[in-house]
Amino acid sequence: MAGGTWTTQNKVRPGVYIRFATGTGLGLTVGNRGTVAICEPMSWGPVGQVMTVVNGEDTTPYCGYPITDPGAMFLREIFKGTNRTAAPQQVLLYRPAADSAQAATGTIGTMTVTALYTGTRGNDITVVVTEDADDEGTFTVSTVVDGAIVDTQTGANISDLVANDWVTFSGKGAITASTGQALSGGSDGTVQAAAYATFLTTIEAYDFDILIYDGSDSATLTAMQSFVERMANDNGQYCQLVAAEMTNPNSRFVINNETGVTLSDGTELTAQQVCWWLGGAQAGAQYNQSLTYAAYPDAVAVEPVLTNSQIISAINAGQLVLIAENGQVKIETDINSLTTFTPEIGKVYRKNRVMRLCNTIANDIYQQFAANYIGIVNNNDAGRSQFRAAIVGYMIDLQGEQAIQNFSSDDVEVLPGNDIDSIIVNLAIQAVDSVEKIYMTVTVS
Repeated sequence: MAGGTWTTQNKVRPGVYIRFATGTGLGLTVGNRGTVAICEPMSWGPVGQVMTVVNGEDTTPYCGYPITDPGAMFLREIFKGTNRTAAPQQVLLYRPAADSAQAATGTIGTMTVTALYTGTRGNDITVVVTEDADDEGTFTVSTVVDGAIVDTQTGANISDLVANDWVTFSGKGAITASTGQALSGGSDGTVQAAAYATFLTTIEAYDFDILIYDGSDSATLTAMQSFVERMANDNGQYCQLVAAEMTNPNSRFVINNETGVTLSDGTELTAQQVCWWLGGAQAGAQYNQSLTYAAYPDAVAVEPVLTNSQIISAINAGQLVLIAENGQVKIETDINSLTTFTPEIGKVYRKNRVMRLCNTIANDIYQQFAANYIGIVNNNDAGRSQFRAAIVGYMIDLQGEQAIQNFSSDDVEVLPGNDIDSIIVNLAIQAVDSVEKIYMTVTVS
């Protein structure tokens, strides 16, 4: 189905075309947020595939490490949430191709053992082969990772063995004993910018709320920004990019982090690595929640430490910064990088809470109206009334969740479009923001 923004009623394909302007918006049944997409160079896992990692499940099959291991730190940070908002529900994880990546291997007699995937994680695998004391010529083959047995098989010949989640077996002849053959030669290789372009082509078919880029390549940053803007303007799929230290992206679809942190165990994360947590927090926060002053769990210090005037300058430049206060690291103010305001896209859109509301409304309309209205409902007074009633009910739900305020059914207007198969919806909404500035006067007498 087609989607995107519109200026004039000249669309060819059936679809849902949404235009946001200051003071106006659109909507239906309120959907859930909570999906992150990330292209992450890793030391294990399939290459060029989108894997869905659900919050709370074992991360080992996806990246080769449990969530508590430094090798899975990026997933652990993504799934942290904040002190007052939930973590994301899932991560769409993609491992890019890398030049010169190699799979670890080892040889036992005439048998070659090869790590299932390329990368240095394969160097942590050892294969132990012991002969059965009660059955001469039969061997137990154990695959060991970090000292733990992850697979056990028995056989007499190499052909009796099958691949497991960690290694494959090849060769001909009888199995021979080994007290332990460590695999070696595994390497991660180098990920080129072209691999990120391939990722963007692949991930376009998926629905997600936040795209994380934890690198610093300027060409890739530009490509990522162009991608999220195109997804909204051309495809009607609304999301935001979370990246770091960009040069004036000036976009409501881009959140530009400028701060690194230190965790309580002494681990130092760069501004790029902080995007893991920040992206997860942005995806997990709902359309009626702000992350201003939300705390980063387990973070104790920030880098750089900014002065008051530097923080003000950063905010005015559309940079999201973290501050350390009372032993906690917090988001100073939950903004995106938009700094140029127009009558169509006003200052209200620099707030990420407002963007979450707009993205939720837009994605709900795109998905739910497409399934239940396009090609089904008649474009007459009765059909348009049905359409209007659905929008009114949706907006009442949003108001009940304190996402909007002062809504009246009179704020919704559904009219015939220029063509026999089109309609125009005019809707006025007033977004609710969180209290961020308290001005107090104290009179002493």
